[in-house]
Amino acid sequence: MDSAPRSAKGRRTRARLIEAGKTVFERDGFLQARISDIAAEASVSHGSFYHYFESKESLFREVAEQVEARLISMADIPADAEHSGDPVERIRAANRSYLTAYKGEARIMRVIEEVSRYDDEVRQVRIQRDKHLGARTEASIKRLQADGLADPRIDTGYAAEALGGMVARFAENFFIAGHKFELDKAVEQLTIIWANALGLTHGTTGYLEQEATHTRPVPPATFSS
Repeated sequence: MDSAPRSAKGRRTRARLIEAGKTVFERDGFLQARISDIAAEASVSHGSFYHYFESKESLFREVAEQVEARLISMADIPADAEHSGDPVERIRAANRSYLTAYKGEARIMRVIEEVSRYDDEVRQVRIQRDKHLGARTEASIKRLQADGLADPRIDTGYAAEALGGMVARFAENFFIAGHKFELDKAVEQLTIIWANALGLTHGTTGYLEQEATHTRPVPPATFSS
């Protein structure tokens, strides 16, 4: 088991190794990354690495866990959007937060995607991220149904799984597979699809300005709790 440093200096060194590992994994990929390169990037000796991590694999799992946590933190959502009474604005803000975070982590996410195919622990980190997002999304859909804004026929568990998977897969195609999309338009289109899927067509605002003349304006897509 990896050592949990007790001193402030030890915690700083461990954090430095995690950041150095992320840099080297992004640059070289997982298989080509070497512990000696990670140690050099962190300005520690090769031997010091093993005071904090058992192996390159254990360090990578720590990197993956921190990155996945950042993706779902929604820390950049403005308070007025997060607490807005308009569900469309909350959906839009959450979509933008997720896509922006994914864009910022695209290089390491490419490596995490690859490693998760054969490393059970990294795959479990991703599964836990999906479960966390799914639970948060399902709770949001239930609130919309209780408020009479979302289609009551929708099974919230199925909807959370399907819509969350849509956004996650879109982000992978956009930032890893290299599909040509534009961020602002992606946010709005995902939001429209998400809100329409929930039947969120009345009692809300925040529709796209250019849609305002449509007979039935359509809203935007992704939740925060």
